[in-house]
Amino acid sequence: MAEIADTADTAAAAVLARIADAARARAAHPVVLVDGRSGAGKTTLGRDLAPLLGARLLSLDELYPGWDGLDAGSRAVHETVLRADDPGFTGWDWEADRPAAWHPLPDLGERSLVIEGCGALSRANRALADLGVWIDLDDVERRRRALARDGDAYAPHWERWARQEEAFAARERPRELADLVIEGGYPPVAHGRIHSTTQTGDIAGS
Repeated sequence: MAEIADTADTAAAAVLARIADAARARAAHPVVLVDGRSGAGKTTLGRDLAPLLGARLLSLDELYPGWDGLDAGSRAVHETVLRADDPGFTGWDWEADRPAAWHPLPDLGERSLVIEGCGALSRANRALADLGVWIDLDDVERRRRALARDGDAYAPHWERWARQEEAFAARERPRELADLVIEGGYPPVAHGRIHSTTQTGDIAGS
């Protein structure tokens, strides 16, 4: 078990280093978009990547307006989060099922920002960001991870959310917008790979 854990840690470190290097090469304070289907590992990657870049982490879960809000959350990225004047976002109170407070982002451009969530990588959003990352993982493992994480809170909405993901992917083709694609989820499973438009390679330790 210890050897397996060490291998997974090595693979995750290799993925993070590759993404962080690519982001720093593009901007002093990069904006990084992390997208993928539910359960692929976006949130975990965002939490691990943000400290490496000294970045603020924004999860789209904070601003989706409910279980039918994937498209609205995606639009908010370019309409308010990354706009030049008064950037920020209106949060969502999931318990009360209503909009919450406005969250300004006054240091945008002076501090790196990692945005993770389904719908992060649209064409309009990518035009305002420095790096796009897409995470691939097979459907069975994605569902297992997502339901292990969120359990009964997510299970009744799985298909409802999946339909929105599929419609978004068909329209925006986020995998093709990505600068880096992680195959095998994050943290990487066995035989994971990360690749860009110029090169492909196995993740270290996989």
